[in-house]
Parts: sequence; structure tokens; C-alpha cells
Amino acid sequence: MTLVTEAPADAQQESVRRVHEVARRAQTAAADLALATRADKDAALEAMAQALVVHTEEIVAANAADLERGRAEGMNAGLQDRLRLTPERIAQIAGAVREVIALPDPAGEVLRGSTLPNGLQIRQVRVPMGVIGMIYESRPNVTADAAALGVKSGNAMILRGGSAAAQSNAVIVAALRSALAAHGLPADSVQLLDGGREDVTSLITARGLVDLVIPRGGAGLIQTVVLGATVPVIETGIGNVHVYVDSAADLVMAREIVINSKLRRTSVCNAAETLLVHCDVAATFLPTILGDFAGREVRLHLDERAGVVARDTGVGYEPATDEDWRTEYLDAEIAVGVVDSADAAIEHINANGSRHTEVIVTENRAAARRFVARVDAAVVAVNASSAFTDGGQFGMGAEIGISTQKLHARGPMALPELTSTKWVLEGDGQIRS
Repeated sequence: MTLVTEAPADAQQESVRRVHEVARRAQTAAADLALATRADKDAALEAMAQALVVHTEEIVAANAADLERGRAEGMNAGLQDRLRLTPERIAQIAGAVREVIALPDPAGEVLRGSTLPNGLQIRQVRVPMGVIGMIYESRPNVTADAAALGVKSGNAMILRGGSAAAQSNAVIVAALRSALAAHGLPADSVQLLDGGREDVTSLITARGLVDLVIPRGGAGLIQTVVLGATVPVIETGIGNVHVYVDSAADLVMAREIVINSKLRRTSVCNAAETLLVHCDVAATFLPTILGDFAGREVRLHLDERAGVVARDTGVGYEPATDEDWRTEYLDAEIAVGVVDSADAAIEHINANGSRHTEVIVTENRAAARRFVARVDAAVVAVNASSAFTDGGQFGMGAEIGISTQKLHARGPMALPELTSTKWVLEGDGQIRS
């Protein structure tokens, strides 16, 4: 999805009118949601999950039309995989909605409190944000995940998916809205914007009507929203993920971790995009792992030292450029380099990474501790695949995204990250002298 902030004046004015009306309906819905009990919200979530299953054929048909249009427009295989919905994937999406039911309701949770000497009771409690705008690209599962998390946390969601998934998203949202209304919660708790680029501008500048905007997608989308928004934004960054194989690594373990991190699913943000190997084990490890990649038709971008190994083993590759080290491929493609030390790997990661997820494979605990302390990322894994950076794997259920910023939320964002706090004072007539 290409986002451009400029639009003809009359089109932009009409968009502002339309989006502000959507936002006002969302505010009304959010006020009603704030009064809903957990039982009410959980019943609605179960109905939403059932609606996805009941409408599977309709959703798959709409998705097929989106895929056909994408192929005609030259969409690559990785993006098609992100877009594709099958009955099995829809069942998984419904399952993710049901997982949210089992999670604690964050609204009303008391974070801290005390009673002052004068008897005044003070407590800090979690409360919904209110109205959240979600802007995302070609993964229609995000539509259901965002809706479920919004309902459970008491927030009204305004969703603006990418044009690539327009028909899929329309059918999904219609099913979810119907389920909400049937169970006594406002249908406007979930709304979909289907206008053009001007709707994005109208949404991210609807200060006073929209409480928070969350962009989820490629670097261009996120940068556009961050630079153009007047509404507060939580960045969910791209995943330029590294795996560093240390000199003290168990190379059998390293091979499994690298393959899983890169190839479990290449189109997701937690997939590895760069492999760094310590020079002491490069001659042993690289022939094996490069052969693995070549056998799976992974396109290789190698630095000079990794290239020497590739030539010796007959593996084809392209020389890595400066841009390759900063690229999120989202496909069967990876950059590979050889480093002289763990500190060199850390320096490379901090210079080129996206602050998403970084992995070290090592049996040296001192090296692991240094890596964890010095690498600047939302998630750092020691001897584990980057594929675990996922709200479901963290026990959070469905997630709204992976935050790569440092304020309010960092890493997988689920229910607690969609709340703010409110201080409540309860007294019996106390006044301040």
C-alpha cells in the first residue's frame, strides 16, 4: 500500500467529513464498551469467532479476488502468502479470537494504590484508550486480531487495511459487526475505512476524535504515518532481524535456529533477514548453511569473506551491498556476513537493525549477557529462533503488532498495551489545607 499525504482539496475535505463521522460513531461505541462487563465482551468475542467460521466460503471467495488482482499487478510470492486466506487459516484466525477470550480483561486492573494518613484512598487503574486507528497492509488476519483486541480491551477500532486486501477485509468486518450487534455490543466498535490515501491523512490528523494510531506494515507506511500524524502514534517497526552465530555456538543447534528463523515463514516480520557468523567458525558452518539455503532456492547476498566460501562450495550468490544489510526482504532471500567478534556483530546490528528481534547462538554465557545488554532491540533471543517473537507465543494471544519504540509499549503489543491509566481518588470530604 502506497501512502501519499497529498490529495485534491475537495477530496480531502470530503474525506475529513466522512472520517470524522466514523470517529464520532466510534467515540459513542467506545463509551458503551467501557461499561460492558467481561462476560458481555467474551460472549461477543465467541460470536465473532463463530462468524468468521460461518462466513469462511464468502471470505475465501473475496480473498481469491484480492489475490487474482494482486497477481495481475505483479505482487511477489511473499506478499501473496501474507494476503492468502484458506479455510485452515480462517480457522486459525477464529482460534486466535477465542484465545483472547481466555485472557484477563485489563480494564479496571489496579496497578498500585494507597491510603493517605488523612484517609483519602488513591489507586491507579487501567482504562481503555478510547478510539484507536489501525493502518496496515496486506494481511487480512490483522483485521480480526485488531477487532478482537479492541473489543476485549474496551476500545473502538477504526481499521484502514491495504487496498490489496480490500475485499477480504470488507467481508471480515461485515461478519464481525453483525456478531457484535447480535450480542448487544455496538457494531461501530469495529469500523473499516475503504477510501483512498486521503482517508489515511484524515485519520492520523483527527486529533480529539482519535486517541491513538498504530501503523503496521512496511517502512514507507510507518514513516508516512509517524511524520504526518497529529494523533499520538505507536510505531510497529519493520523486522530487519539478525541471527549471530558466535564462535562458541553449538553449530548443530545454530543450523536449526537459522533455518527456522529464516524459512519457517519468510513473509513475516520476525523472519531473519541477515546472518552473521564469527570468523572462527565460518569455514565450518558456512558451507553447510549456504548449502541448505541453496537447496531451498534462497537468494543469497554475501560479503567478501562469505563469498569466498560460497565459491569454494559452488553456491551461487550476489555480492552484498550496503542496502542489503538494511533490507527487510520478506521473501526467500538473506544477507550473510562474517564478523571478527561478538562486539563487531553487535555494532553491525545496532547500525543496521530495525530494533525488532535479534538472536545470538552461543554456549558462552558471558557473550550472551553482553549481547543482551548491548543490542538495542525490543526482543533479544539467546539460543532460540526469532520466530518466537509473536504475541501468541509469548502467551498474550493475538497481538496488534510488534512495537519497536521505547515509550509506553515495546515488543509484542496485546491487551495491556491498548490501555492507559486513570488515577481514582475516594474520600469522605477531605480538603487540602
